[in-house]
Amino acid sequence: MALANNLTAILNLLALLCSIPITASGIWLASKPDNECVNLLRWPVVVLGVLILVVSATGFIGAYKYKETLLAVYLCCMAILIGLLLVVLIFAFVVTRPDGSYQVPGRGYKEYRVEGFSNWLKENVVDSKNWVRLRACLADTNVCPKLNQEFITADQFYSSNKITPLQSGCCKPPTACGYNFVNPTLWLNPSNMAADADCYLWSNDQSQLCYNCNSCKAGLLGNLRKEWRKANLILIITVVVLIWVYVIACSAFRNAQTEDLFRKYKQGGV
Repeated sequence: MALANNLTAILNLLALLCSIPITASGIWLASKPDNECVNLLRWPVVVLGVLILVVSATGFIGAYKYKETLLAVYLCCMAILIGLLLVVLIFAFVVTRPDGSYQVPGRGYKEYRVEGFSNWLKENVVDSKNWVRLRACLADTNVCPKLNQEFITADQFYSSNKITPLQSGCCKPPTACGYNFVNPTLWLNPSNMAADADCYLWSNDQSQLCYNCNSCKAGLLGNLRKEWRKANLILIITVVVLIWVYVIACSAFRNAQTEDLFRKYKQGGV
């Protein structure tokens, strides 16, 4: 019994440690400028990570103190949390699978179309009802201004693959418009305004830029997709470890109960 409980305590400690990368992934996502504006997707991973931390601590205490009730509560709650984490992972994978990016000839960065992203993202993130607030929030960030500190010449800007989807969509006009580069957020003399409706929406007013453009909406979705795909890799590894820990903990708990029952049976029979 003691050996099984010690094993369960060690496994719960490992599960507790697994909650750290989950919470860290959630905090990393929440700290991004685009996620600061999109409240809908901001904290679910952080909340799950904290809940797993609390439940794992409960299981560790239960195993260390030989409290079977706490262990039973831990196993039940952990099963629910693993299930919720799997739901979040599958949901995030499905809604971020479509990619609205396309390569622009002669450019190191990509540009983005809203039509290329999932319907859920379009309907729940960048619909007309939400966009007024999102546009104002994005304009208050340093996403676009910092481009002027990073790139001086047109060649530097055009060849860069470090420009984020959000910057590509919101901080400059679409390449097809034929604007001439002055600096990353100042463009003049378009040669093909009819190429895209966004060509008419571009403004050199630093508080406006292309925040009214469909390309900005697409860039925001592209950023969210990129960040969630990175976080998903960490979460997949963590959830695999959690499931492995949970299965072994269940087996140890069941074996401990069987040994305890057998010992009581022997004592009663003597």
